[in-house]
Amino acid sequence: MTKKINILFLCTGNSCRSQMAEGWTRHLKSDSINVYSAGIETHGLNPGAVKVMAEAGVDISGHKSQHIDEFKDVPINYVVTVCDHAHETCPFFPGGSKIVHVGFDDPPRMAQEIAGKGGSEEEQLDCFRKVRDQIKQYVETLPEALAVQD
Repeated sequence: MTKKINILFLCTGNSCRSQMAEGWTRHLKSDSINVYSAGIETHGLNPGAVKVMAEAGVDISGHKSQHIDEFKDVPINYVVTVCDHAHETCPFFPGGSKIVHVGFDDPPRMAQEIAGKGGSEEEQLDCFRKVRDQIKQYVETLPEALAVQD
C-alpha cells in the first residue's frame, strides 16, 4: 500500500480557490492524498464557492477558513499556491516541503467586475464555475503532476 502524501493548498484568504481545491481533492483523490487548505489570512468561506461546488456534487459547506499557522506541525509534502499573492508571500515550511505554484483567476474579483457592469447573478456564478472546473482538471492530474515538478 502506497503512503498518502500531504498537500496543502494555499491562497490569500482561504475562502474560495484553495477551498475548492481541497474539496475536489477530497472528492477525487482521498485514496492517495491527505489534503488541507489554508490562507495567509482568513476571510471566511465564500458562498459562491460553496454553491458551485454543490452544483458539481462536492459539499464544502462544512469547511472553515484556516490560517497557515494552523499547519506548522503537519508534515506537508507539497504546498500548492493557487494565487499569486500567496505564492509571493508563502512562508518557509520546515521538513523539505516542496512549494509549487498553480495560479487560478480570482472568482470573487471577476464576479464583482461583472456585477459592476450590471451582470446577473448567474453571470457572476459563471466566474466561479469556470475556476471550479479548472481546479478539478488540475486535481485530476494529482499526485503525478507534482512528481514531474520535483
